[in-house]
Amino acid sequence: MRKKNGPEVFRITGARPALADDVRGRQRRYVISMSVRTLSVILAAVLWNVERHVAIVALALGLLLPYIAVVIANGGRENASSLPSAHLPTPVRPALESPPEHSDGQSAPEVRSPGREQQPREQS
Repeated sequence: MRKKNGPEVFRITGARPALADDVRGRQRRYVISMSVRTLSVILAAVLWNVERHVAIVALALGLLLPYIAVVIANGGRENASSLPSAHLPTPVRPALESPPEHSDGQSAPEVRSPGREQQPREQS
């Protein structure tokens, strides 16, 4: 039987992602943001004499994306409030009961299953 003061049991599904995975994900989002920024600045330079309105929008995007990318990358880890409780209570196991004893010291008769005949016992 398990002791009451034994080690606590935790669910692995309640654990947050590893810090290395979190950092890798933020780095990936930052690189994608900076790639979009680079493409928008190149697009602004190419379209400046052709479509000035589109070039201005691309240039504005190229100017705003670094700020947005840094804020998103430095946002930190998300809170894991929606995950289930990480602690499982210790399961309660009912104790097996011993068969009741008769007053003359003999144990209770065996319980026969229905449909089965009992084999005669040899006496010594």
